[in-house]
Amino acid sequence: MYASDFSAGTDGWYARSMGGARLAVTGDGALAITGRSDNWHSPGRDFALEQGVKYALSMQVRQSSMPQAEFMISVAQTANGMESYANLGAATAPSGEWTTVTGTYTAGAFDRFVLYAETKNAPMLDFEIRDFTVTAESIEYLPAKESADSAREPIPSLKEIYADRYDFGTAVTGAEAFNKKRMDFYASQFNIMTPGNELKPDFTIDIFGSAQLAKEDETAVAVKFGAVKPLLDYAKANGIKIHGHVFVWHQQTPEAFFHEGYSPAKPLVSREVLLGRLDSYIRETFAYLEENYPGVVVSYDVVNEAIDDNTGNLRDSKWLTIVGEDYIARAFEIARRHAPEGVKLYYNDYNTAVLVKQAGIIRLLKSLIPEGNIDGYGFQMHHDIGFPSVMQIMDSLARVADTGLLLRVSELDVTVPDNSEESFEKQAKMYAGIMKALELHKDQVVAVQVWGVTDDLSWRAPKYPLLFDAQAQPKPAFHAVADPWSY
Repeated sequence: MYASDFSAGTDGWYARSMGGARLAVTGDGALAITGRSDNWHSPGRDFALEQGVKYALSMQVRQSSMPQAEFMISVAQTANGMESYANLGAATAPSGEWTTVTGTYTAGAFDRFVLYAETKNAPMLDFEIRDFTVTAESIEYLPAKESADSAREPIPSLKEIYADRYDFGTAVTGAEAFNKKRMDFYASQFNIMTPGNELKPDFTIDIFGSAQLAKEDETAVAVKFGAVKPLLDYAKANGIKIHGHVFVWHQQTPEAFFHEGYSPAKPLVSREVLLGRLDSYIRETFAYLEENYPGVVVSYDVVNEAIDDNTGNLRDSKWLTIVGEDYIARAFEIARRHAPEGVKLYYNDYNTAVLVKQAGIIRLLKSLIPEGNIDGYGFQMHHDIGFPSVMQIMDSLARVADTGLLLRVSELDVTVPDNSEESFEKQAKMYAGIMKALELHKDQVVAVQVWGVTDDLSWRAPKYPLLFDAQAQPKPAFHAVADPWSY
């Protein structure tokens, strides 16, 4: 579920210390820590681990100041404000040699997990780490909240309710995909799923492997799919469709991808090289998916969030700087060339109901249509009960529908200020209004996907945005989606 990549910075790692320790990325792509004064002073990183899942951990360490030193992978785990610690694996590293340290950890009932690399009896030792990986291996036990599944009252299936109109789906994270009981519940409600992160470029582009290929061909790209494989395997075995997300985005793309030799220290590549890399990346991705999961991936976001919020023009990005204003058209051209037959290609964006951005989105869509490579538009509907209004959403749907493109709600959630009955009723009415608005365009809508299933696992968890609560029980919002005309 995680592999470190320090090509664009510290990758979320920070120095755990009383203030003296410092982190820096080295020239060969490792993370160095200096200024330590205690063994626990260490590179650490927060991880979203799932209770009951057993994880395999691995890292490489190197030190050059002692004949040998003992290193450990450890965890700081927090529950109800109380932090506790555990050592998960250890190894002895000779001077000057990269040494592998491995361990395992089964996540308990904690609110926060910080994995870190520390020393034993070497409190002031400077050292480096690289290739830190976290792999979900198995389900060791089911958390108490999962027991609610067995007591759940029978509820209707959203995928069955909308089967004669369009697909109904959700987003799934890598850790969720390892929990079969949770996935079986998801599959009872949804027939299409999107990997929340695991098909984004920073998960699928292998920078180290690409750098090796670049010695012979600067446009070559090495790809990796370990993070998304559990979801793809489940989908293949259970008849679930997958919507891919995403090839071209100004975020979550390794900085090294835009530089010569895949090194951020070197100059930016030329337009021709970057387009060549994009061609290689998309080609290799579709080739892997078609070979290993034929027919599972039915659609893909080619470009994501390219329109500036304030001006409606193209957002400033490395893609725009290096390739130019036609980078989106070229991305769709490349994707169409390599996409397996029948795979639909989408442009995806948010704030479509905001008029300035809406105008920019529609200009972009109309510019792409003549080349014949784009199939549809994905509405990110990350909304709140206070904004936008259902009328604004209806208007944006109508204006994009006028382009003649296919429509999909790619990322749907609605936040509320608290978990009161009153807030949940307002949330339900908002969901119902959106579903009724979609009925006006049901001949063009091909899918609706909520961005997550239970509130506790949402990226907007503090504002209770989804259809099910933390115990996987349906909220009023679920019933509003199941029967919007009753609200």
